[in-house]
Amino acid sequence: MVMTTSASLPLYDIVVVGGGINGIGIANDAAGRGLSVFLCEKDDFASHTSSASSKLIHGGLRYLEHYEFRLVREALAEREVLMAKAPHLVRPLRFILPYQAHLRSEWLIRSGLFLYDHLGKRKKLTASKKITFDSASPLKSEISKGFEYADCTVDDARLVIINAIQAREKGAELVTHTECLSAEIVDDVWLITLQHRQVPYQIRAKVLINATGPWVESFLKSQLKQHSPYKIRHIQGSHLIVAKLYEDNHAYILQNEDGRIVFVIPYLNDFSLIGTTDQVYLDDLNLVNITQQEISYLLDVVNRHFKTVLTRADIIQTYSGVRPLCDDESDQPSAITRDYTLALTMVSEVAPLLSVFGGKLTTYRKLAGSALEQLKLFFPDMTPSWTEYEPLPGGEYFKGQDKLVNAIQLRIKGIASELAKRWATSYGTRVWKLLQGVYSEEDFGIYFGHGLYQLEVDYLVKVEWVESADDVLWRRTKLGFRFNQNEILVLQDYLISLVVGEQGKIA
Repeated sequence: MVMTTSASLPLYDIVVVGGGINGIGIANDAAGRGLSVFLCEKDDFASHTSSASSKLIHGGLRYLEHYEFRLVREALAEREVLMAKAPHLVRPLRFILPYQAHLRSEWLIRSGLFLYDHLGKRKKLTASKKITFDSASPLKSEISKGFEYADCTVDDARLVIINAIQAREKGAELVTHTECLSAEIVDDVWLITLQHRQVPYQIRAKVLINATGPWVESFLKSQLKQHSPYKIRHIQGSHLIVAKLYEDNHAYILQNEDGRIVFVIPYLNDFSLIGTTDQVYLDDLNLVNITQQEISYLLDVVNRHFKTVLTRADIIQTYSGVRPLCDDESDQPSAITRDYTLALTMVSEVAPLLSVFGGKLTTYRKLAGSALEQLKLFFPDMTPSWTEYEPLPGGEYFKGQDKLVNAIQLRIKGIASELAKRWATSYGTRVWKLLQGVYSEEDFGIYFGHGLYQLEVDYLVKVEWVESADDVLWRRTKLGFRFNQNEILVLQDYLISLVVGEQGKIA
């Protein structure tokens, strides 16, 4: 491997390793404060933990039982911020908590919901209330009452992508399929060796940020030869996707005998999302799959509550992720804090390393702000925090989903309402960039099936770092549930020709 002299290599203020929500959130915040930023991700953005969540922006009602009041307060406030920043992606959702006296007392639930209503700044979401169920309820007849409260749902992977787009628009350079092989201090800056699809190269940074999620501890030890200041507990969370379990648009939060809770959430119009689990994970972080025990666990919880009985044959899809939780020596995985810890290490007198331990999707923006606050000493000319009020891409001038859907239908006569709704939800007002110069379905190009056209695929390659069919179907559009293997191969062949031809990269 031939390298140029260190002094001639590009020098960035910050290099971030890790393209999940926390790494990209930090890169976005830093770029908006006038810093030069480079971010690398070894796979696709949001390809691991950040696309394997329960798709919620929430305060974490159950965290109150573990006295995590600061975390819950911060998360509840962030619901309001993110609803304003990305109203097309972050949408209110009502949750029903069936009451079962032998699991939690009514006064305990009422007290928790009172705190949940009042700990954070609740402006747009309605307060909790007690409810009763009649014969039309999808719940079993012996469950006669419960409680209702509000949180939000989100497309987790797209939240990562729109932060990446904004970071790039603020001047950051972000690359996928690029692994950080090593980093060391040379001439008082970080000399970082990267590898993109077997091709190595080097860059330099004044500050290195380790936002590798589940790999945070191993990255410190293997690539940086540094001691980790904290231990990480890898906790697997798995989900099932089944055909829609009930007709109403509420989510359900189900209590279980072990003290944990399981969500049942309306998903993509035709499905129900069931999860999550909490179990220690000790295997390969690149090969996380649901276990038979987790499947049984989730099915058992749902079947104890709903009239419709689910079996393994009803499972359409499963997915699993590993949460990198900072080890607080809790006995049970579900009791481990979901809060984040930032560790600033001075590897040399002038070259800091910042490592991110833990965190949750809802509080990524606060985590990023805290990270930049820790770096103020090294960048005294850095501009102030800016992310609270500036919309994320697609949230600019958003006046509501229905109005945007109507505008799309006026622009493209005869467009299917389902497609117009999906575009409005996925892209928000950035749909007009997707439709630039397009006025009829004849301009959509090749039809790959299930509402996916060449027009959109080309846009995703050009704007959203897409290189493979998985990128399109699972992390950008969620159409993977509908595509068969032959349709996937046709899409993949097209992407190979497009990416090779236009970007000089092999998908």
